[in-house]
Amino acid sequence: MFLKVLRDIAKPHWFEIISHLKRSTGMSVAELSKALEMSYMGVKQHCVELQKRGYLDTWRRPKEVGRPEKAYRLTHKADPLFPQVGNDFALALLDSMGGVYGEAAAEKLLFGYFQTKGLAYQKKIRGEGLAERAAAFARTRDLEGYLSHCEGDGEDGLRIVEHHSPYGEIASKYPILSRMEEQMFERVLGVGVEREEEHASALVRYVFKLQ
Repeated sequence: MFLKVLRDIAKPHWFEIISHLKRSTGMSVAELSKALEMSYMGVKQHCVELQKRGYLDTWRRPKEVGRPEKAYRLTHKADPLFPQVGNDFALALLDSMGGVYGEAAAEKLLFGYFQTKGLAYQKKIRGEGLAERAAAFARTRDLEGYLSHCEGDGEDGLRIVEHHSPYGEIASKYPILSRMEEQMFERVLGVGVEREEEHASALVRYVFKLQ
């Protein structure tokens, strides 16, 4: 999701507008123009485009004198641009679970996570046959930041290939996570799945062979 958002707003001044709005409760075009030292019309054009893409919305803000003015504010679509609690938090949580409730507690927590995530995928993924479902699954995963795509066909064999895993650090400490993810693929797609990893320097390739 982060990469999708980054591609969407990777234009001059767009992130500056988002950054200023993030630090406010909303700003008018005039206020943004002054803060960014840009022309009023230039800022307005950027705001209109960001609103079209779903990153901004508007409302009528009351003024002490005169009619309410239109102000811009961020929508939740911009959330991935800002740090969220991630792997450090997850690892600390899993470690504390193991320390308090025993080694199996962390695995149970991961199992529950993938059960829930798998059910969410099952409700979302549609398709007449395996090829359509696999392609839809890959598209969904790609939007989530896994850099995912589907390869092959019914005769040659289908594969979902991914080039990023947000679980990388966690899987290093809890290797069973990789098997749980594989099993989640099996439940979502209704076929056997064989998971392989390929590493070259900082590059990685995860291949899920659909059997």
